[in-house]
Amino acid sequence: MENGTSSSKVKASETTLAIIEALQSLDGGRINEVAEILDKSPSTVHRHLNTLLENGYVTKKGDEYHLGMQFLMLGGAVQNRDSAFQIAETKVTDLAEQTGERVQFIVEEHGYRFYVHTETGEQAVQTDSRIGKRGYLHCSAAGKAILANLPEEYVKEIILHRGLPPVTPNTITDEDEIHSEINTIQEVEIALNLEESTEGLNAVGTAITGPHGSVIGGISISGPAHRLKGDKLKNTMGDNLLGAANEIELKIQYR
Repeated sequence: MENGTSSSKVKASETTLAIIEALQSLDGGRINEVAEILDKSPSTVHRHLNTLLENGYVTKKGDEYHLGMQFLMLGGAVQNRDSAFQIAETKVTDLAEQTGERVQFIVEEHGYRFYVHTETGEQAVQTDSRIGKRGYLHCSAAGKAILANLPEEYVKEIILHRGLPPVTPNTITDEDEIHSEINTIQEVEIALNLEESTEGLNAVGTAITGPHGSVIGGISISGPAHRLKGDKLKNTMGDNLLGAANEIELKIQYR
């Protein structure tokens, strides 16, 4: 897992990135608010915000700054940088219509999961699985499926750097237990998330792999725990998911 050393970091760039993340978390903020969060002087924050404003990366309404549409353009480019992502998007939509539930396609980057595509069916409940959101792999059905298809050394590296923090009371936080579950996933090709990332929500996931076994991403179906459980979750939804994953992989292979 690549991490920049302290000698290679540029402090000004780090400050700019921290300001961008602060604006995102605040859903827009004033100079003093951002400065307080980051423990920076208002003058420093003001300089960075002016640079972002001049380059179209933030907008200003009164004395409040917001992230600009320039980020939407960049995000769209990332979301479609690989034709496999576009193939997955079509199947995510189809699967949501077929099952009536929420369907997500995620990718792994820097040991985290990132939502690339999400779609809701008629019965789907609202969650915070918005496009671009970052989360841990070990508490997600698709995330665990990805872990099961990554090289063992890289999985160890992810656990070392990202840990296994509890997201809900049901999250697996023991390293031996997560490795045991990974072994099971490798045998059955599907992973379960039983209220491990969101209380009251279950999910089933599987990995999407390329022609040579490389991991492209993971796809999952999620819904209320009282509705998606037992055989319906593992078998009915699992079969639907494996069928969709197989179609995606075939289209990727012959694109």
